[in-house]
Amino acid sequence: MQKTCTNSWCKQPFEITEDDLAFYDKISPVFNRKKELIPPPTLCPECRQQRRLSWRNERKLHRAPCGLCGKDIVSLYPTDAPFPVYCQECWWGDAWDGLSFGKEIDVAQPFFPQFSELQRHVPRLALFHLHSENSTFTNHSANNRNCYMGVAFGACEDCQFGHWVLKSKNAVDCLYVEESERCYEGAYLQHCFEVFFSEHCQNCRQCMLCFDCRNCTNCIACTQKHHGKYQILNAPVSETEFKRVWNELLHSRERFAAMHQSFEDLKRKTPRRATFQVQCLDTSGDDLYRCQNVRYCFNCRDMKDCAYIYDAATLQDCMDSYEHGWLVPAELIYEAHAGMAGFHLAFCNICSHSRELLYCDNCNNEAANLFACIGLKHKQYCILNKQYTKEEYEKLVPQIIGHMRKTGEWGEFFPVSLSPFAYNETVAQEYFPLSKEEIVKRGWKWREEKDEMPKVSKTIPAAKLPDAIDDVPDDILNWAIECEATKRPFKIIKQELDFYRTMKLPIPHFHPDERHKRRMALRNPRKLWKRNCMKCGKPMETTYAPERPEKVYCEECYLKEVY
Repeated sequence: MQKTCTNSWCKQPFEITEDDLAFYDKISPVFNRKKELIPPPTLCPECRQQRRLSWRNERKLHRAPCGLCGKDIVSLYPTDAPFPVYCQECWWGDAWDGLSFGKEIDVAQPFFPQFSELQRHVPRLALFHLHSENSTFTNHSANNRNCYMGVAFGACEDCQFGHWVLKSKNAVDCLYVEESERCYEGAYLQHCFEVFFSEHCQNCRQCMLCFDCRNCTNCIACTQKHHGKYQILNAPVSETEFKRVWNELLHSRERFAAMHQSFEDLKRKTPRRATFQVQCLDTSGDDLYRCQNVRYCFNCRDMKDCAYIYDAATLQDCMDSYEHGWLVPAELIYEAHAGMAGFHLAFCNICSHSRELLYCDNCNNEAANLFACIGLKHKQYCILNKQYTKEEYEKLVPQIIGHMRKTGEWGEFFPVSLSPFAYNETVAQEYFPLSKEEIVKRGWKWREEKDEMPKVSKTIPAAKLPDAIDDVPDDILNWAIECEATKRPFKIIKQELDFYRTMKLPIPHFHPDERHKRRMALRNPRKLWKRNCMKCGKPMETTYAPERPEKVYCEECYLKEVY
């Protein structure tokens, strides 16, 4: 079935497959033995993802008092938020009951405005960092210790300024790093130790500026090396020469810049695999591990029978979700943002350890059979946070769905306009950047950003920082550094400085947000193009657009060339 995206600014064609239709039938809820069919989506996959991402603020943090206990907290929401914001202890505690905010639903009126009214009253959780110690500034994270300014950190210790870092220790400014230690400015690293400024490396030790290397030790500026030792620019060197160059690069920005340029020149000559998939069967997408029968999925692990899933793991029979599952399994999830351990959830935002939920927001802890509820825990058979009997619930929900069909609301995720965040505060702005004028024109929210000048003894332009960490005084903790690219001021914290001193790394010249932006730019788009292998000519799908200059090979040709 061919459809056209109904967003006026898109209008792109997209396909609904027979497998898609079978899934919509399977995910459709049943009330009194009658199935309430979920219709095919009206938006293309990218517009659906953009809509979900508009509900996810990862990095825009505020200081605000807890709405219940009054203590100063770090929050995703500014002080002028229209709803109460509670700290971890208060939100998860028993001092409030979500049912006290319950509202009667009017089945003859549009649904989303009624849900929006409930949103303005129910308390929201300030940050999402569960079971963590001394990790106040982490978000959408769990089971961490002594971590700072991280997003999607899981089971980490002493990690800082990263995104999607799992089971790692002392990983700083990293992106998609797993089971690694003492790594810096790494992207897509696994089982690495003391690896700096490198991408797509596995089982490497003490390497710098490396790309697509495996089981390497003491390598600098190398690409696609396997079991390499004491090599620079893919050529062997002595141990003495390696140590000399390593120290030189960490003590001279000029020498580092020259080596970085030589590394980039070497990278351009190396073949790229069309997509990265490990132990996968019948899959399409990129950065996939141990997946079977998944389609158009990106950065996913251990999944089966899924489509249009991003940044997720341990899912089965799911479609159109972002960061669901992750550390614990989930099944039958559709049009959902975030959450863990769910079963049969549709059109939900950050719902975990729950089942049979429709249009719910932040409902957890064995919640079940809820429709349009916010912030409920351990509750069943509720609509707009109002308690019903099982019989009343199963009679009323089909009536609501029937009217939603008439208004075109049934089968759609929450609108961007209902998000508790301004569009430019969310991850949607990272993947689908828009100007203020475009955002306002679409009826979405925009928030002006203001940098507060930190309390410091002095401000120093980044270009005037000493090259070598040994020449940096401890007093830098009292300075503001002016970002070399954006001029935004930022500070160095003690934990961060200790890491730089231990690893002999220079002080960064860019604001943390700018560093994050540059790391994200290292990734290929989450989009597939059809093109031919540049070696054998065989048709393939790839995340490299046809106009890009890299040599892109199919999996078979890549393996013959590199291994």
